[in-house]
Amino acid sequence: MQTGPRPQRPVIGIESSCDETACAILARDGVILAELVLSQQADHAPFGGVVPEIAARAHLAHLPGLVQQCMERAGLDFGDLGGVAASCGPGLIGGLIVGAGVAKGLALGAGVPFVAVNHLEAHALTARLPGLVAGGAPFPYLLLLLSGGHCQCVAVEGVGCYRRLGGTIDDAVGEAFDKVGKLLGLPWPGGPALEQLAAEGNPARHPFPQPLRGRAGCDFSFSGLKTAVAQRIASLPSPLPKQEAADIAAGFQRAVAEVLADRAGHAMAMMPEAQLLVVAGGVAANGTVRAALSGAAAARGVALAAPPVRLCTDNAVMVAWAGIERLRLGLADALDVAPRPRWPLAELSAG
Repeated sequence: MQTGPRPQRPVIGIESSCDETACAILARDGVILAELVLSQQADHAPFGGVVPEIAARAHLAHLPGLVQQCMERAGLDFGDLGGVAASCGPGLIGGLIVGAGVAKGLALGAGVPFVAVNHLEAHALTARLPGLVAGGAPFPYLLLLLSGGHCQCVAVEGVGCYRRLGGTIDDAVGEAFDKVGKLLGLPWPGGPALEQLAAEGNPARHPFPQPLRGRAGCDFSFSGLKTAVAQRIASLPSPLPKQEAADIAAGFQRAVAEVLADRAGHAMAMMPEAQLLVVAGGVAANGTVRAALSGAAAARGVALAAPPVRLCTDNAVMVAWAGIERLRLGLADALDVAPRPRWPLAELSAG
């Protein structure tokens, strides 16, 4: 696009791919100048999941004001920006359209480059934020992306250069957490509530199956595990006693963690040159999962990098940083680029 680069000026990032409206401003060295996140959890909780139309309307109502607040917190005028980045996929198309539209307007008005960020690439590059990994996170490294919509293992070979090593053949791991949480009568989203309940349970009391564990490759499957939990709950008295529910939650969580550790081990064997395993996405906030992956990485002499919990879930810091990484390579996008509900990492190109 025909805009002049401003290499030393900060970049604003916008995230609206699902149910969180977020904005962040980063200096080019990765220092966070301002960050705001507006959760829509209360809006969607009565429905037990994200309602796309509600999400899009909330983004439309709140994003412009959030951007203005973020600029004020950073002490900047729009003319001080050096670039604008926004999640443009994958995600819920309504929210993506809102975020991309606001971002394009900012870029056009300020006369700066616009970067259409792949949301998955933003997760992939989070580990490269200065200070998150001791000594930095040079390429290549392994990414285990764990969220409600994605579960995949990716070789990260450079900005825009990704090789998918394996992924789920049915449910994403975050989806499994939410569905099991619902079976246990927990509030949505189920992941955090299930982890809290599991802390009171005995994981050995209900030994659940661990699909694909020990199988070659690093694909994942959680549908059978979810079904096994449903069948176990159906076989017990209703309402389920709290201790029984806690034991089931703990058993499920252990099964997931051990499957993820096994699959990560296979991925590390497939990419022995990688000395870093990065775990990202909402499920990366789970302490039991982190501990299991840490053990798997240590067993192979590989370091584990897990972002702070607030940077595991959807956030605009990672979007702004992905924009900075791409702008450093001279990569910007035309203002007519269209948001994409599906956008595999493999389709990205640094060329």
